[in-house]
Amino acid sequence: QVRLVESGGGLVQAGGSLRLSCAASGRTFSSYPMGWFRQAPGKEREFVAAISWSGGSTYYADSVKGRFTISRDNAKNTVYLQMNSLKPEDTAVYCCAAGPLRGSRWTVFDRGSYDYWGQGTQVTVSS
Repeated sequence: QVRLVESGGGLVQAGGSLRLSCAASGRTFSSYPMGWFRQAPGKEREFVAAISWSGGSTYYADSVKGRFTISRDNAKNTVYLQMNSLKPEDTAVYCCAAGPLRGSRWTVFDRGSYDYWGQGTQVTVSS
């Protein structure tokens, strides 16, 4: 059982920055790859970024590449999403998710590849 709780969302002007955190409960956090997804009103939930269980590999959607950075601290059971140069189109509810256990097949951008989800945190970017 994995429980995920996001924090760090808020209101920011275009061009500003936010850092999201996702705190995970559980004793095997380091065994899971982690991802960030977002969902804007009226749209499907979309992939944002992901990081491997070791933190050695990261992946980004084209829309955020170069602006967002995902990282993790397994000792703190936490994954982060640093968001810079924010745009109004980044406005969405951001959710973190835990993927399959180490050694299992993982498709980084596929929602169906993730087993556990947080409730999300709202990010609003104004013009």
